[in-house]
Amino acid sequence: MRGFAGRSATIAELDALADGTGVTSTAVVISALSGTAGVGKTALAVHWAHRAARRFPDGQLYVNLRGFGPPGAVAGADEAMRVLLDGLGVPAERVPAGLDAQAALYRSAIAGRRMLILVDNARDAGQVRPLLPGAPGCLVLVTSRDSLTGLVAGEGAVPLPLDLLSRSEARELLAGRLGADRVAREPEAVEEIVDRCARLPLALAIAAARVATDPRRALGDVARELADAEHRLDPFAGTDAMTDVRAVFSWSYHRLSPAAARMFRLLGLHPGDDVTAPAAASLTGTPQQRAAAVLAELAEVHLLTEAQTGRYGFHDLLRAFAQEQAAGDPGAPAALRRLADHYLHSAADAASQLDPFRGRVPLPPVAPGTVPETFTGQDEALAWFAAEYRALMAAVSLTAGSDDPGLALHPARLARSLIDFQQRTGRWGDEFAAHDAAARAARQRDDRLGEAYAEHGIARANGYLGRPDAARDAGLRAAGLYRDAGLPVAEADAHSSIATAMLAARRLPEALEHAGRLVELATAHGGAVDRAQGLNTYGYTLALLGRFDEALGPSSRPWTCSTRPATGTAPRTPSTASRWSA
Repeated sequence: MRGFAGRSATIAELDALADGTGVTSTAVVISALSGTAGVGKTALAVHWAHRAARRFPDGQLYVNLRGFGPPGAVAGADEAMRVLLDGLGVPAERVPAGLDAQAALYRSAIAGRRMLILVDNARDAGQVRPLLPGAPGCLVLVTSRDSLTGLVAGEGAVPLPLDLLSRSEARELLAGRLGADRVAREPEAVEEIVDRCARLPLALAIAAARVATDPRRALGDVARELADAEHRLDPFAGTDAMTDVRAVFSWSYHRLSPAAARMFRLLGLHPGDDVTAPAAASLTGTPQQRAAAVLAELAEVHLLTEAQTGRYGFHDLLRAFAQEQAAGDPGAPAALRRLADHYLHSAADAASQLDPFRGRVPLPPVAPGTVPETFTGQDEALAWFAAEYRALMAAVSLTAGSDDPGLALHPARLARSLIDFQQRTGRWGDEFAAHDAAARAARQRDDRLGEAYAEHGIARANGYLGRPDAARDAGLRAAGLYRDAGLPVAEADAHSSIATAMLAARRLPEALEHAGRLVELATAHGGAVDRAQGLNTYGYTLALLGRFDEALGPSSRPWTCSTRPATGTAPRTPSTASRWSA
């Protein structure tokens, strides 16, 4: 079983199928072994065929349909039939001219025999059907990058999808190629190689070959070469197309429909681990139902994996290939803008469900073709945030690092939309990281309001992380920026965050100072909710200081704002819908 780590379950299923195959069977047994390019389908099928030879006393046949390979290499039905007839020992002079006659001769020749027929690298179900026996007693093992659902539905084929190796299985594969002792001597290098190869057997075999062919080369050398490569797929290139990962992937890509090829390459722009139909629809600017159909098409040929219902992703090497294809697509910048708009506006709507009192901030307009998601109720919003969280965090980093002017306002406003979910789930470190990236981007782009939102997020996160001085400094920066922007209620919220951080640190006099400023601004400019929240913070702080009468009774302090409202700013009404909280 050398080189076939992690395939024992699939081999056991094939053994069970073989054990149940015989001349008394009522139908031909077909197993459809499918999986992505380079996952080891052919190697496993050939290995099992040798292992199971004794179960098929009348022999084995093999034909390579070349369904996925260099352009023009696909085997025609007549060529494949001739290969099988040759394997059966039929003399050339007995082979009739027409395909139908050849198929009839083929079925007659294997009737009553117990044989294994290995049909390798099929393009689709239609390419396989002419090669199926007409009588029971044989097992047909088909390998393909396509899921062959037509064979499953029409001929009752047993689907056997082949996945990537687990980490332990990947290590076992390397040990099988290089020796267990050699692998055990460099465990860190082995882990790096496993990661860089995305646990894809072909990539692991290529990496192992680089070590095996040069005894002086250590696993650590190969690990560094993989990590330092300018382009992720370059270390897996070679003169032999069959062992060139980029070439192997291209054979699947070039057989896609135009819509599926466009979807695949644009998914290389997506920053998250997986994608849903709504996000893919915005990315491609297509209706959601159409996007869902194209995602399913990509999953059918194993260029995507539906790890969870409705969520599609691909491994890192396929992602790198998609990114290479996207680099040449002139529509990529517009697609990225639509995706960023999708997440920004969807997150803002979900955030409004979690805290309806946190006022919405102005967002950039939605790019044409973008259809953000909307939510009803907190449970739906929370479920969406949980499912999309990694993509949302990645989108903050992606837009913060972009030099596209159309994405200039996105980082701070997207980070702000994550606040309520992060606070409910205790993700204080993530809250700091997202707002820190957003703040740096806002400063570079002279986005003063975005900088205010980001500094406020930094203040809030630092407070929860037990860094009161940093929270105060960031909060004061946010308050000043809000004041410059003429947003006194947002300024009040910044003081509220400082007060909260000081309360957590038991620095009560400082907490009271900022709670007082909060009440001043909320009384002068806010609505009823703003004033209530401000008075609650102020009263709570007084109680902690032991000033219970002041905390419980009407305050004698004349709450007046010590700064004048911005010109043209009217006193705030009690409407919570107009609240400019940050």
